[in-house]
Order: sequence, then structure tokens, then C-alpha cells
Amino acid sequence: MKKTVTALADGRELIYYDRADGRVRDAVDRRPLAAVSTSSEVRRDPLLGDSVAVASHRQGRIYHPPADECPLCPSTGGRLSEIPDDGYDVVVFENRFPSLAGDSGRCEVVCFTSDHDTSFAGLTGEQAALVLAAWTDRTAELAGLPQVAQVFCFENRGAEIGVTLGHPHGQIYGYPFVTPRTGRMLDSARAHREETGRNLFDDVVARELAGERVVLEGEHWAAFVPYAAHWPYEVHLYPRRRVLDLRDLGEDARAEFPRMYLELLRRFDRIFGPGQPPTPYISAWHQAPFAAPGREEFALHLELFTIRRTTGKLKFLAGSESGMDVFINDVPPEAAARRLREVASQ
Repeated sequence: MKKTVTALADGRELIYYDRADGRVRDAVDRRPLAAVSTSSEVRRDPLLGDSVAVASHRQGRIYHPPADECPLCPSTGGRLSEIPDDGYDVVVFENRFPSLAGDSGRCEVVCFTSDHDTSFAGLTGEQAALVLAAWTDRTAELAGLPQVAQVFCFENRGAEIGVTLGHPHGQIYGYPFVTPRTGRMLDSARAHREETGRNLFDDVVARELAGERVVLEGEHWAAFVPYAAHWPYEVHLYPRRRVLDLRDLGEDARAEFPRMYLELLRRFDRIFGPGQPPTPYISAWHQAPFAAPGREEFALHLELFTIRRTTGKLKFLAGSESGMDVFINDVPPEAAARRLREVASQ
């Protein structure tokens, strides 16, 4: 992998990740951009203890542009985009409309491919491996920033999820705090250690792999629908050797990941039958925060889920979920796992 760091016209950082070591990236951003001005701040809810990012400048972000005006496609001729070059493998750049910025953290965009009309599931294994390398590199870089306490790499796919740009891409958030969801997992892991003397994640994975909700197994990764899945179709992917974050993955696990992950994504696109539109999903890496108490008890894993509960119907977060954080799942996890096994690649 070759990494080339450059800057956009407004000073934001842009990084090319290339499979070919000899690739030269010297294109210049020719757009007349003013310096980015953000109003991001983090406020703490005194009742719940949650942190909320307030970012009013995001109201002006680009919303469902036509394909020939996509800001994530390469620049060609007189059409200039966020990527100055006329082609790329993987690109990461600072978000022009960040939810978190300055002392409040950092937001980046990850473009998985220059091909506007594909998806992550359409990548080759080599392309997916390069995305994993980019995620890992960004985790390592952001870990060195004093304002970043936790790194979250994720992909939102589909208009139903709220995606406003159709180009295959994801995001990376560098939070200035430990997120509530991670905090709850750390609390549970701490309590489990005190009660049993064992690691909670190790016990959960061992229990799941001995049961009926296993979806896919490899030598270095395993995927299953969790016992208490919140979403109609939800899969958790774990490395078999517990590690804290992407930086700790061994070479064997890195080599096997593309095959495992691409297979899961392709199964998601098949679960509702032939002729259906691509399945909307959220794919989220959970990594240990950098300095939280009990960090050593955490386990890197990826959670993949869709808000579609059946053909033509979505799972909406209504009163119980949105008002009380109590999820009600219409699809039994065992049935979801069975369906995800049925649609395996031939």
C-alpha cells in the first residue's frame, strides 16, 4: 500500500491509499474554496449523562446531487470534486461539513472506490483489503490526536438509512469522549469480570459459536446473529483472537477479512429475495477507546444490521425504542440466522 497525503484548496487533509507503490498523486485542487468554518460543539445532557454534538453548519451540506455532480467521484475535465485526481483506489479526507471538529473531535469521509455505480459488496477482495488498511491507518493516526478518545469507522448504505450521497463511501468519527454505547459495554464487561473472573466478550462469542445463530465461520473470524438482536437482521463479526482495535489484528486475520465481510454484505443483499432493491444497512466497527478504565476488557468487532424487516417494510424506531431505548424485534434472531445461512454464495 502507498499512502499519499495532500491538502484540498480550503486546507482540509486528503489522503490517497493506492495498491500500486509507484502511483504518483500530484493533482491540485483547483476549486476556489473558502476556509471551512464550523460551529460544532459538544453539550452534555445533565439527566442522561450523554454527550450531544450540535453542528448547525451541517444544514448546508450537499443533498442527493445528480450522479454527474457527485462530489466523491474523481475530478474529470472541467468538473471538479472533492478528489482532485482523475481516478483513485481509496481516498480519505476531512469532512467539509463535520459533526465534530477542532477540540470537539474530527470527522473524515472514506471513499471505497472511484466507481460511482458499485457498492462495497461489489468490491474485489484486494479492494476490500485496501479499505481495511485505510481504516487501520486512520485509527492509528487519530489515536495520536489529544482531542480524540475513541475512533468509530462506519458505513451507512441506502436512502432509507438517510444517506445523501450515493457514491460508495463511509465515515470515520474521532470522538472527544467515550460514546454511551461503548461505555455501557465496558460497564458490563467490568461487572462480568468481577462476578466470574472471565472476559465477557470471550464468553459471549463462545456461547454463540456453540449455538444455532452462527451465520459464517472462518479460521480467523466468526459471524453470528446475537441472542438479543435489536434489529430484524443483525450480524456481529468477531476475530477469533480477541484484540482491542484494528491496529492489533494479525496478518492472517487481515487476509481473511475481505472474504468474510464481502460474503456477509452479499448475503444481506439476497435476504429479501431476487429482484429487490439493495438492502439498506449500517456497518459499524466497535473499537476500544484509548484511555477508558477497563479498556483491556474490550473486544474489537463489527456490527452489521438493516432497518428493513421484510420486503417493502422498514423497522421504524417508534415510541418504545425512541422514547425509552427498549427495542422490540419482529424477527426472531434464530430465524434471521437461518435465513442468512440459506442465502450463502454457491
